[in-house]
Order: sequence, then structure tokens, then C-alpha cells
Amino acid sequence: MARRRRKSTRVFLSHSAKDRSFVVRLAAFLRQHKIPYWYSAHHIAGANQWHDEIGRALRRCDWFLIVLSPDSVKSTWVKRELLYALQNDRYSGRIIPLLFKRCEHAKLSWTLSSFQFVLFDKDFDHICRQVLKALGKHPSRSRG
Repeated sequence: MARRRRKSTRVFLSHSAKDRSFVVRLAAFLRQHKIPYWYSAHHIAGANQWHDEIGRALRRCDWFLIVLSPDSVKSTWVKRELLYALQNDRYSGRIIPLLFKRCEHAKLSWTLSSFQFVLFDKDFDHICRQVLKALGKHPSRSRG
């Protein structure tokens, strides 16, 4: 009997370490709304081979959120993660660029311009609700 693939919403957060405060806040929002996510600072134990952990997470997750900023555009690891997502069918239609700070995102990939961006230029919680909608989730009305 064939197993059905469970429709999941596990999110991979790709970012520069220099954008940590923003990503911590984003991860807290996802956690508050019960969205499973993978965030390197939370999910890599000190003794683990971090590059292997990133690879395993990319294979487990099925949504890819990339935090765009001048620092992430310069990051070799953000570029590697994005290239993996772009080449993997599991992420087809499931890549969401989050424009945290204006940057030359085409340096990461010329294909990014074809995606619908979420712009973090207004109220953080309101914009995070847009991310939830893009993930196919309904924002809860709870106060945080």
C-alpha cells in the first residue's frame, strides 16, 4: 500500500548570521503560530557538523524562506542554500524571499526577481501574517 505524502509546512530559514535579531523574531512568530521551522541557531548542536545539519534540514523542509539583506547577499552559505532550493522540486512554488533590508538580491540569483517578495517595511506582525498566508496558514488572533 502506497503511503501518502503528508502535506507539511516545515520551513527552512535561510539568512546571514548578521541578521540574527530579525531571524530570532521571525522564528518566534512562526513558533507562536505553530509553524514548524528549522533555524540554524536553534537546531544545530555545538558538536554537530553544521554543514551536514543544514543539508539534512534542507531535505526535510518543504518551504524555503530567504531573508534578504546586504549581508545575506554576501553569504556563501545563503547562496548555497538558495541554489539547493531552486534545484529541488520539493521547493517548487515554495520559496518566499523576505526583503528585510534593501539589497542587490540578483547577486544571489537572477531568478529571485520572478518571485513574489514579502517586504518588511511596515509593522512586523502584520507582514508576518502575510508570510503565514503565503504558507497557506490562517493567522491566529492571539495577542503576543
